Amino acid sequence: MSERVREILSWYGSDNPGTLTNLARLLDHGTLAGTGKLVILPVDQGFEHGPARSFAMNPMAYDPRYHFELALEAGCNAYAAPLGFLEAGAREFAGELPLILKLNNHDVLLEEKDPSQAITASVADAIRLGCVAIGFTIYPGSEHRLTMYGQLRALAEEAKRAGLAVVVWSYPRGSGLTKEGETALDVTAYAAHIAAQLGAHVIKVKLPSAHLEQAAARKVYEKHGVPASTLAERVRHVVQATFNGRRVVIFSGGAADTDEAVFEQVRAIRDGGGFGSIIGRNSFQRTRTDAVRFLKTITDIYTGALK
Repeated sequence: MSERVREILSWYGSDNPGTLTNLARLLDHGTLAGTGKLVILPVDQGFEHGPARSFAMNPMAYDPRYHFELALEAGCNAYAAPLGFLEAGAREFAGELPLILKLNNHDVLLEEKDPSQAITASVADAIRLGCVAIGFTIYPGSEHRLTMYGQLRALAEEAKRAGLAVVVWSYPRGSGLTKEGETALDVTAYAAHIAAQLGAHVIKVKLPSAHLEQAAARKVYEKHGVPASTLAERVRHVVQATFNGRRVVIFSGGAADTDEAVFEQVRAIRDGGGFGSIIGRNSFQRTRTDAVRFLKTITDIYTGALK
């Protein structure tokens, strides 16, 4: 085990050996093994956005096995997906890469100002499928947020008792926020902090903009001169808000974008002290050859092999 991974595990002093072992498996797999950085392939978009919107541009991606193979070939640390996709390949690829079972999901068949998520899998499913962690989404800003917080607390307790790690997607949205506010710096930092307070080991948030949503927060940011002019500075602040960097914070890849735009974001995450990326649509919506090249370039940026 590398000294960096050993250091990260030391931040989770209340956890049992099983959970720490699974965190180590997550951090010690793939091209970035031992560096303390992560690149995770998440494929919950079929449920969250619909199959055609997710996979029609690369029809091979309709097959759940494709994503196991892509994560392995590209050297990802882990693969995260809902129950059905993991069940479709977990036996065939047993033991080949760390898996994260997404325990809740949301569809887009009904437009909602205040979205919530349905619990679609269990901790027992994660154990049965050989996962290292559960995944769970919360929506700070939604009127349903307190229910989701309570659900996460209970599932995190169960997962940790079973020796699993907890990965939280903390995505601000709902009637409490403007559209611009969903990625505002103050809101993103708050969302990451909430996930950490709810017991997450690994926290996934979107990249923060320079916008400040809450008037009370804006006064504090301006009074104390919180650096926020560059993306790297904003990433650094989000990491700081998450127990001063003593929780693993990774950043979403978002909607499909150009290679160079994504690579610039990855450089900002690296330079701002972020722990890595979780990139779905920007990878599996490409051809397999392009996706492997794309993901390997990202890992090269994180290792420093590419500036």
